[in-house]
Amino acid sequence: MGMGSQDAIDQLRVLMDQVDEPLKRTYQNVHQGYEVETLARFLRARDWNVAKTHKMLVDCLNWRVHNEIDNILAKPIVPADHYRGVRDSQLIGMSGYSREGLPVYAIGAGLSTFDKASVHYYVQSHIQMNEYRDHVILPTASKKHGRPITTCIKVLDMTGLKLSALNQIKLLTVISTVDDLNYPEKTNTYYIVNAPYIFSACWKVVKPLLQERTRKKVQVLNGNGRDELLKIMDISSLPHFCKREGSGSSKNNSEKSSESCYSLDHPFHQQLYNYTKEQAANNAPTGPIKQGSFHVRVPEPEAEVKTIESALQKFEKGIPRGLSGCLDDLKINNSE
Repeated sequence: MGMGSQDAIDQLRVLMDQVDEPLKRTYQNVHQGYEVETLARFLRARDWNVAKTHKMLVDCLNWRVHNEIDNILAKPIVPADHYRGVRDSQLIGMSGYSREGLPVYAIGAGLSTFDKASVHYYVQSHIQMNEYRDHVILPTASKKHGRPITTCIKVLDMTGLKLSALNQIKLLTVISTVDDLNYPEKTNTYYIVNAPYIFSACWKVVKPLLQERTRKKVQVLNGNGRDELLKIMDISSLPHFCKREGSGSSKNNSEKSSESCYSLDHPFHQQLYNYTKEQAANNAPTGPIKQGSFHVRVPEPEAEVKTIESALQKFEKGIPRGLSGCLDDLKINNSE
């Protein structure tokens, strides 16, 4: 870290020392004892501009207070069958760790349908996973390795991606905005695997619109990425869709449900779900867990996100209907 970066961190720390309750309490929940690393993350998201970073961080703290984010892990999605529906349609899970100790998250971007619950449930589930990562997964990894581990790796499986997925752009914009403004710079690298033709076409539209630091994080791998990913993690930590010799994964795959890290039966999701129920019981030990989604006010998207959303919508509208159907049927991987 250079001298200029350290000066920026020192200046921002002085400003953050001046915040009052309840922002001070939620700020402590954000940095979890790793204040320097947290300040650096937010500073990177604002190109090390202290004034802009201070505003971003204070806005984040206000968002957390107004939406009771510090308590969201005590708000399990019930009943369990309803939560299973969320998990079956919002495909994400944790498959293990890299050799450097970073958590590895697998995301079924191509096969996620987001059609089993309302938007509020998907946003709630996403934030809960963020909070569980920051309050349980990362602190545990940091303690194990004896150094701060504050970021993760994401492997995005594009199997099954179709042009019709752009119909979910509004929901994906909401989730992206939550992450960009309140959990910035938490992903070390995005690995794209099993990318069909339609992904390549969309990537050509999106890539020039991304900031350089974001573009550098994205790596599009051949096929299912198995060989490249094994350079940074053991086979036991590979997402299930990367373990097979052939590329691609199936929505109704033959793996046992507990082997797919998307499944509610996987140890990661069992631990997360049990954690939320335990927190809820601790908060209200005498009453039943209330049903219903936890509504979160989502901040206005940043200009970059709005530009990308608009560009993808124009891209979709610019493709004739007949050709759109043909593109949906194409299963051409980068490796072919």
